[in-house]
Amino acid sequence: MKRVILAALALALLAPSALAARQSSPVVAWKTASFGTVLATRGHLALYTWRKEPAGTIRCTGSCAKAWPPLIVPAGASVAKHVAGVKGTFGPIKRPDGRTQVTFAGRALYTYESDTPAKILCNGVDGWFVVPV
Repeated sequence: MKRVILAALALALLAPSALAARQSSPVVAWKTASFGTVLATRGHLALYTWRKEPAGTIRCTGSCAKAWPPLIVPAGASVAKHVAGVKGTFGPIKRPDGRTQVTFAGRALYTYESDTPAKILCNGVDGWFVVPV
């Protein structure tokens, strides 16, 4: 009986940290020289939305998603609704392939395949824009 109580206590102590890890955001507010503070991945790749893709929809698939990789969360992970330093709400959207993509204000978030942390190449190109904070 004592072992069961100790095991339950250990699980209770670990559960909040496990939940926090599953809800940690893949998004940060990142200050850039050219665009000010924008949404970015933890690896400092700028995040974009596509004006041709209205909130709540996914149109960028196939070759589009190869050039503009969607910001995906691992299966079973949830999306944190808020990120420190960012006014607005994040959420999930299901892609046609079943994966979960991160949204901001209902709009799907993407990176650009040729961007680096030092270069943001496609702001304003064909309706793609970095997301200002």
